[in-house]
Amino acid sequence: MTFAERMISNEELKALTQAIKKRYGIDFTGYETRSLKRGFGRIIMKNGMESVLSLWSKIMADRAFFKYCIDELTVNLTELFRNPDIWLKLKADVLPKYETKRDLRIWHAGCSSGEEVYTMGIVLNEMFMLHRAKTLATDLSVSIIEQAKEGEYSNLLMQKYIRSFGKYLGNGSLEDNFKLKEDSATIKDELKRNVTFLVHNLVQDKMYQKFDIIFCRNVMIYFDNSLKMKVLQLFHDALEDDGFFVIGYYDMLPLESARLFKPYDSKTRIYQKITT
Repeated sequence: MTFAERMISNEELKALTQAIKKRYGIDFTGYETRSLKRGFGRIIMKNGMESVLSLWSKIMADRAFFKYCIDELTVNLTELFRNPDIWLKLKADVLPKYETKRDLRIWHAGCSSGEEVYTMGIVLNEMFMLHRAKTLATDLSVSIIEQAKEGEYSNLLMQKYIRSFGKYLGNGSLEDNFKLKEDSATIKDELKRNVTFLVHNLVQDKMYQKFDIIFCRNVMIYFDNSLKMKVLQLFHDALEDDGFFVIGYYDMLPLESARLFKPYDSKTRIYQKITT
């Protein structure tokens, strides 16, 4: 049993998530228990709190603190050209299917700080498809959405990303896509132009648009199977017939999801919508 699991009982976690749902309308009740306990435990320790009761009182009384908690609880794994094989497969196989489509619609669900969104933009630009693409990027966290809109990354992060970037682009230059400054790099405006950033809660909010490609990478690792199926149904409904669904290498789909999606390329975790 981890320290966070000893700190927070199942009953305390259930009561806290239900109180949050009632107070703020944000539903964490279907999140995977151990991950959620780790998240709340991390918040307690980082803020020098004595108990779950102290956390409860602070969350209920302080909306700004709760927004901070959302950021802590919805940490995403993201980077530019993460898992380069995925982007190479999209470029060579998936995107050519849409070469004649006037409006290519893409949804990045759980976009975090925007690296994945801009990676796709670079790929589309290289294929002369960027001007025809309309991209929606969503996340639960208000602050992370604002960060994604800026598209600015420290040189420390860029040094981390450059290896994956190089595996995809070969001899391509960062300067082709970023405005380089002394201590950071900002994505060029043309790669932001057709992107809409919105706060969206996958657990509760509906989606009224239709998309050709949906990304949801390393977000569902925090969900239990029941919540995964609810979210997967949302994605299925939001995809055009035969549309593509891209998940993360760490994501595990429930067995019952086989009625919604079929593997298109198992290596890169790309699936295709099943239509009946």
